[in-house]
Amino acid sequence: MSPEHEGAARVTVVVATRNRREELLAHLHHHEGPVVVVDNASEDGTAEAVRAARPDVQVVALPRNAGAVARTVGVRAARTPYVAFADDDSWWAPGALARAAAVLDAHPRVGLIAGSIAVGPQERPDPLNAVLAASPLGIPAGCAGPALLGFVGCGAIVRRSAFLAVGGFDDVVRFPGEEERVALDLFDAGWRLAYVPEVRAHHHPSPGARAATGARPSSCAAGCSPP
Repeated sequence: MSPEHEGAARVTVVVATRNRREELLAHLHHHEGPVVVVDNASEDGTAEAVRAARPDVQVVALPRNAGAVARTVGVRAARTPYVAFADDDSWWAPGALARAAAVLDAHPRVGLIAGSIAVGPQERPDPLNAVLAASPLGIPAGCAGPALLGFVGCGAIVRRSAFLAVGGFDDVVRFPGEEERVALDLFDAGWRLAYVPEVRAHHHPSPGARAATGARPSSCAAGCSPP
């Protein structure tokens, strides 16, 4: 096994989804390493379709729509030290997971990496990339890049133990705003959150998808400001 594949094998990709069966099936093949799909009580046969098409993917079918809590369920199901989040219309670039594992290995106080995001077939840089790169918090000692107080779910990789220790995503804050709560919980627990642009995610939002509304970029920008 190559070093790149060894690194990716240490990062589980958790995909939370609801009623997006075709988008999910179209993008699953992009994921490196182990994958956990958490289905938020879809009504379109998502869980059954994934099990039939990809028996190597672990599927957790929830009895109700748990919102962002589905990601926490996926992290609990993972058995790797690191977990990367993805949406049903996003995936991590080849080699990104191995790079993230290496960064987290080298920076033991970093609990979360926010990667850069390329949007659509044109691979346009998400405007949020520049916001994260210009974080007013600078690069403190022990941090792998500009320090943050916010992130976008489909562009984040977490240290599993740190994420679970602070409770992950919960029922109190659903969509939007769930990322800020986790970010502040990690920060309060002494963990660093860092922007590492070399760790890149691809995001191909469908028209009308929640990810295309702008809710997450604007809320994350607020989270990247000093307290």
